[in-house]
Amino acid sequence: MRRIINVKLPEGSRNSSLNSLWWIGLNSENKIIQIQPMSNEEHEIEGENWEKDFLSPMGIDLQINGGMGISFNQLTEKQLPNLLKLLDMLWQDGIEFICPTLITCETNQLRTSLAILQKAREQHSPNRCKLLGAHLEGPFISKRRIGAHPERDISSPNLQELEKRIQGFEKEIQMMTLAPELPGAKDVIKQLHSKKIISCLGHSEANKTDAEIAFNNGITMITHTFNAMKGLHHREPGPIGAAIEHGNIALGLIADGVHINPLIASMLHKLAPRKLVLVSDALPAYGLENSNYFWGEKELIIREGTCFIKNGPLAGTRLSLLEGCKNLASWIHNPSAAIWSATIAPREVIWGEMSISKLLIGQSLSRLLRWRQKNANCALNWQQAA
Repeated sequence: MRRIINVKLPEGSRNSSLNSLWWIGLNSENKIIQIQPMSNEEHEIEGENWEKDFLSPMGIDLQINGGMGISFNQLTEKQLPNLLKLLDMLWQDGIEFICPTLITCETNQLRTSLAILQKAREQHSPNRCKLLGAHLEGPFISKRRIGAHPERDISSPNLQELEKRIQGFEKEIQMMTLAPELPGAKDVIKQLHSKKIISCLGHSEANKTDAEIAFNNGITMITHTFNAMKGLHHREPGPIGAAIEHGNIALGLIADGVHINPLIASMLHKLAPRKLVLVSDALPAYGLENSNYFWGEKELIIREGTCFIKNGPLAGTRLSLLEGCKNLASWIHNPSAAIWSATIAPREVIWGEMSISKLLIGQSLSRLLRWRQKNANCALNWQQAA
């Protein structure tokens, strides 16, 4: 049995110094068959010394709008080959799964995109990022918090409008972001829950009380925390305060340094370290070098990886998920928790709580990531583990 020694495993903890050291046992196919702590009695155990590098699963991106010039909102049959190339690129960027995100759009185009994503999912192959169900961001959002969403396609939440969009594609949808304070939203959340679709709060005017009711009704995540919603206020904690108090609500975080100031990201980590879920919110400009780009009818201006609508609001990023992870590690001075937020936390959103050991046992080293801390500032590099 091959052994790797002095390995760290990511933890969703405030204190990176708590990380224990482990040894990993591999079979002849380089699959993990054993994970054991390095005890004092075993300090001379033989094996390949990783010198405290981290081992983790690959990343999962729960909010990504496209890449390589492709918008998931505007897919056509002709784009299927390029969509598969995008999934290949995402694998090379360390991403194992994505929830392709479709913002508010016209109903027929939404259903066309869902059909193309279904075909792409059927053409999955090894070493290609796998499509989970789609993340529908809208159309049941507040017109006071639309961000980059087209106002003409926003709809009041009701079951009839929901069925028009998703009927026949229920198994192709993983998540939906909506404003839970709107009349009719409660019924939509219950319907989504019955179809095993995750409900998220976003693009919302919800206050603390609205959010508490929504969490009790089944919402389990906040979409791009702080953006397109009320922030933390000393007299009105809003949905973010309600989520932190609840303790079991995932907090989606865009780590480009613009959507959220690094100091605020560090504060969130202190308040809810296990619940931070990194997302890229990447747009079709991801993977391209253009400084200007069109996203549908909107012209994008790109500044240092962040995308803005020309003469308008923030719109997303050109950032890869793991670049965001590296950013977060340096902001919070905790590489372990940053890796957790990009790899373990999103899995818990989709599949529930699980131990890191359970995630790794049976996995081939070639499908995992090795992370090395470069200096005392917690700068990270990653590579495929084999």
